Amino acid sequence: MTSEVLPDFPIRRDEPFFPPAAYDRIRAQTPVLRVRLPTGRPAWVLTRYADVRALLADPAASSDIRRPNFPAMGAGEQEAGIRTRPFIRTDPPRHTRFRKLFVGEFTPRRVQALRPTVEKLVDGLVDDLHSLGRPVDLVPHYANAVTTTVVCALLGVPADDVEFFRDVTRVSGSRLSTSEQVGAALGQLFSLLGGLVEAKRRTPGDDLVSRLAGEHLPAGTVTEQELVSALAMTIIAGRETTTSMITLGALYLLEHAALRAELERRPDRWPAAVDELLRVLSVGDSLALRVLTEQRTFSGTTIGAGEGVIGLLGAANHDPDAFPRPREIDLDRAGPAHLSFGHGGHSCFGATLARMEIGVALESLFRRIPELSLVGGIADVDFKHESATFGVEEMRVSWPG
Repeated sequence: MTSEVLPDFPIRRDEPFFPPAAYDRIRAQTPVLRVRLPTGRPAWVLTRYADVRALLADPAASSDIRRPNFPAMGAGEQEAGIRTRPFIRTDPPRHTRFRKLFVGEFTPRRVQALRPTVEKLVDGLVDDLHSLGRPVDLVPHYANAVTTTVVCALLGVPADDVEFFRDVTRVSGSRLSTSEQVGAALGQLFSLLGGLVEAKRRTPGDDLVSRLAGEHLPAGTVTEQELVSALAMTIIAGRETTTSMITLGALYLLEHAALRAELERRPDRWPAAVDELLRVLSVGDSLALRVLTEQRTFSGTTIGAGEGVIGLLGAANHDPDAFPRPREIDLDRAGPAHLSFGHGGHSCFGATLARMEIGVALESLFRRIPELSLVGGIADVDFKHESATFGVEEMRVSWPG
């Protein structure tokens, strides 16, 4: 008896702006496909919008990283997750308890109140770009600087070394990292945050860490170790995807002059453009990792309890049944909401902040440097294919003057 030969997953992107072209074929022919992960473990992938949305809303789809068939994409991911118990990889009631800590801090009203601070920080970083010699690598000098500066300002974390946060997320998010490398990177971050929590308890400020430490530690809602872990996961999850969206979004706009011109003429269209860029680029395509606790059927295929399932967000966001002409940026697009921030109880509570931050970063960059151009071509851009979040590793830009 021969063992089943499964296609390998993940699938590499053919073009940087879109999920793999193979998703279209899979969605049309075998929308629920069993694959082999880099760990050697089998899992199912879902490619239709309706199936992915149903999975994300299903209480029988567990996010608990401790489950035996959890579809971790990297060898070190599950081992490190079992040790650190990131709340995004847990189920209710634990997940609900941690989510409640943060959800009130990211309401539309709070995010709108934060906008002037973000605009000031971003304008200062554009000023810094002007002071650098050209060409400039937009990843460390702008996208990474924006997201790290904003999250540090929000949390009250000193932003003295922005590259520290980039290194932590690079290691923790890479499918090539070992459990020891992931653990070491997270250990450094936990150590920094642990010291910060202690400092904020002694001398609180007007920031998220001070509020959480001052309110929830004395009440016993969370332990100090749990709070540090939750803060670390918030930094990693929010910073990496937003950095990728700023850089890849900037590259998309550099390559699509008509859209750039429309946004220059109609700056009120930026929110619609950001939402469509989130859908089209789908940088966090394979982040929705689940294990079924009960048997379920998707598009006629039955998956048993205990099996790992990945809801492909990029495939769902490019499903023509949900989004006609899915590769087009349509500023007037109506219809269902995209799934780039997930759906259901594990949807991203920082989505409102991410949308605002991406919009401010891109609008300010192209308003302040309208003649920004890519050095060389797309072939000269270094992309991140081995990360949990697709993005740009290095991208050199320049402008006259």
